[in-house]
Amino acid sequence: MLRSRLARYRDRARRKLLEAFREEHTPRQVAASFAIGVFLTALPTGGLAIGVFFVLVSLLSWINKPAIFASVAVLNPFVKPAVYLASFQVGGVLLGSSAAESWDEATTGETAALAVRQLLLGNVVVATVLSILGYATVLHLTRAHRRRADRRSGTSVVSAVLGLFRR
Repeated sequence: MLRSRLARYRDRARRKLLEAFREEHTPRQVAASFAIGVFLTALPTGGLAIGVFFVLVSLLSWINKPAIFASVAVLNPFVKPAVYLASFQVGGVLLGSSAAESWDEATTGETAALAVRQLLLGNVVVATVLSILGYATVLHLTRAHRRRADRRSGTSVVSAVLGLFRR
């Protein structure tokens, strides 16, 4: 059951990314759309990121819709707990060992505030790193997919070069 669910998420992400590669956006626009999606999806927004996606898609013509929504499939419910755990750990490192030591002496309210601060700080860092990695990966994959498609279709070198400058 878990294996089939993971396979469905993987297949959905693959389909969305292939759609994104085929759209009339530059590779940088596809990669930036995916990176924005990853950044917003990694944040603890409680699902509000999807609403932000719709706003961005309607306001910015350069946003690649399949790419931004593919990030949701990549950061699926199985991956999100690992993102939050890593965020909490990174936040603890960035706040220093004094933050962890003060947990013993703090009241419940102070402990909760410290935990939230630690999670949010770490989450912004983790989301930034994931979005940079996502940008680089999707940029490479988009370019490779389009090169392969151009070779198969027999597109001339001139058309391929001019295609890089299309919006």
